[in-house]
Amino acid sequence: MHDVVRSIDLNADLGEGLGADEALLGIVTSANVACGFHAGDDATMRAACTAAVERRVAMGAHVSYRDRDGFGRRELGLAASTVDAEVTEQILALAAIAATAGGRVAYVKPHGALYHRAAVDAECAGAIISAIGAAGGSLAVLALPGSQLLARAHMAGLDAVPEAFADRAYAPDGSLVPRGEPGAVLDADGAVAQALSIARDGLQARSICVHGDTPGAAAIARLVRRGLEDAGIDVRSFA
Repeated sequence: MHDVVRSIDLNADLGEGLGADEALLGIVTSANVACGFHAGDDATMRAACTAAVERRVAMGAHVSYRDRDGFGRRELGLAASTVDAEVTEQILALAAIAATAGGRVAYVKPHGALYHRAAVDAECAGAIISAIGAAGGSLAVLALPGSQLLARAHMAGLDAVPEAFADRAYAPDGSLVPRGEPGAVLDADGAVAQALSIARDGLQARSICVHGDTPGAAAIARLVRRGLEDAGIDVRSFA
């Protein structure tokens, strides 16, 4: 068994128009803000950034495929050059809005299908790292442990931050159970138990995610944070 992780970040996806942002921003330590490609727009980005700055929550660009109809969860198979250009566009858009709110973008986390592709596709992962450079920042990268994206981030000298999920079930091989399968999304009790397991002895994660579109996301995040803190774990941002 690994030693207990004494501090860990708690992140959530925000700005997706699902109504839980205000509550989540009072709980999490990092906010993955949708940049308009799978959800959100300038107004939702501005609201999320303003509230995050007020609550001293770190902000990350939650970049994705341009796929509002599929909520960014369809694999589009875009060329790496297109991924590079579109991720650059999203980071710059959020960075400009964050600056007007008195904050800054601290990290990048892909969403949905792009997240999963970048975990195994070195060329796609490289395109995302290239986009970070094109956007002019040495931003941290939040992604799956052992992923191509974290490997490329490390090679580029960026802070490569492995994350795990409180509210999603894992298969025996360490991959996420597909959303369409029974039990893929955990309830509150399951999420708290899994978060504690991750923080204590699992997956080598530095951040734990609660999805903003999980039913009851804010209540789950609140229970997860309370469970971690009751276990003596300091919940704070990595950025």
